[in-house]
Amino acid sequence: MSLRFEELDWQETPMGEISLRRRVEPSLGVDVYEVKLGDEFLMSSLFTVAEVELARLGLAEVAGDGLDVLVGGLGLGYTAATALEDPRVTSLTVVDALPQVIEWHVRGLLPDTAGLAEDARTRLVHGDFFSQVRGGEGFGPAVPDRFHAVLLDVDHTPRHLLHPSHAPFYTAAGLRELKALLHPGGVFALWSDDPPDPDFQQVLDQVFTTAAAHVVAFANPLTGGDSTNTVYVAA
Repeated sequence: MSLRFEELDWQETPMGEISLRRRVEPSLGVDVYEVKLGDEFLMSSLFTVAEVELARLGLAEVAGDGLDVLVGGLGLGYTAATALEDPRVTSLTVVDALPQVIEWHVRGLLPDTAGLAEDARTRLVHGDFFSQVRGGEGFGPAVPDRFHAVLLDVDHTPRHLLHPSHAPFYTAAGLRELKALLHPGGVFALWSDDPPDPDFQQVLDQVFTTAAAHVVAFANPLTGGDSTNTVYVAA
């Protein structure tokens, strides 16, 4: 029997203390993996439906084969692992600002997404996704210059940011810089913890030919009801 609670990793980062914890959820009798940054919960393996749908909804809008995919935000790895399930994906670049998060996957601490780091198509890149998009300097060696899909899950919402420096990305100017990384017909998809935001939808409409907000509902075992996230898909 596994311990009811254990801290798998704890480290200081420029953004604060980050920890990876495993605990048994008594209502379900399953292991739950959680990430905390300081006192704030960033993610939990209890709630992964929308992270999976971020990849599925985004890639569903991309035509063709031989896809190069860029994921902003590694986290527990569900978006990246789902992208690799698409046989059309030939390269997957995943950028995360925290080397500690990349290390968790390299060390195999997350059983649900085991094998992600070892997949030959995967490149795990330590870097600031937003500054790299803004600077246009690329994401490192052996990484494509342009992508068929960019899937982003870093901030809680376009308004609730992990760091104020991310704010320019969610403007029309910032999204045009992102659009320059896409092949013609490419897709940008974004996870958000909030309901659809009409103001952000208008920004997407200024930059992309099509844009839609998908409400993703999922069971919440902690409340006994349903919760929702939003996935924006723009092409």
